[in-house]
Amino acid sequence: MINTKKNLEIKLSKLKGMSKKDIRLEQYESSSVLVSELLWYAYILGDIKGKKILDAGCGNGIFGAGCLLLGAKRVYFLDIDSKMIALAKENSPKGEFFCCDIDDFNINVDTVIMNPPFGVHKKNEDKRFLLKAFIVSNVIYSIHHYKSLKFLQKISSDNNFNLLSYERDVNLKRSYSFHTKDIKKTRVVICRFNRSIS
Repeated sequence: MINTKKNLEIKLSKLKGMSKKDIRLEQYESSSVLVSELLWYAYILGDIKGKKILDAGCGNGIFGAGCLLLGAKRVYFLDIDSKMIALAKENSPKGEFFCCDIDDFNINVDTVIMNPPFGVHKKNEDKRFLLKAFIVSNVIYSIHHYKSLKFLQKISSDNNFNLLSYERDVNLKRSYSFHTKDIKKTRVVICRFNRSIS
């Protein structure tokens, strides 16, 4: 098992990446630096080791792979794109895989971890992912565009969840032909939602 955030980052950096991405699904790779930071935080809070995890919109499965390295009991990898499921299987053969829409997943888990679509190409995709996560879990970690913070505060309150968040800059590598820069700095908000106990 991994015992430092740096070791986790190194392991995750060696995973096979996405070669063909679909802009309609807003497929972007999450960096091993960002993922290891989020997962280490979740690990310290007791939300990974020995837990059942959903990596929603898994892409190459970097979040789920990290959870397995940190001692998760079981990890479900979910993506609507069969190519991404095949890639996630290659990176984490010990996972359980679901090639389906987020709305069709109905297994309760301890923790959901995801970097959902921001809703740029298909409006409200981030909302759809969150609403399903609120149904299947009491704890959710999610990455969103920083301008979504007010929306995130409202949706968490409306669904009886508490929200802890912080902002950080991430470097997005050129992924599509219309990108004009090799690296673009983007500000995101990293969120932890947990269900309020009333």
